[in-house]
Amino acid sequence: MKFNVEKILTRSPRLETVMMVEKFIKDNSGEFKKTELFNKLPKKMMWGTFNVVLKYLWDTNKIGIDREGYVVYIWNPEAGKVFKDRKRY
Repeated sequence: MKFNVEKILTRSPRLETVMMVEKFIKDNSGEFKKTELFNKLPKKMMWGTFNVVLKYLWDTNKIGIDREGYVVYIWNPEAGKVFKDRKRY
């Protein structure tokens, strides 16, 4: 997935901003495409900053984007606990 963070004027987002976007995606998983999501956020931000946040969430496997372009929240901490506690050979 391309987020064009190299070609767009970007700013480093604050933790509060990242958490706000993550919560909004989690609450509205699969309902909006990228641009719609940007326009529906409870707090406005620059497009470049939004792309940096999406790239971070994508790189940490917290969001996915389906074939039609809808942003979906996929993070599952319970699955992570299963793998963390699994016996290694």
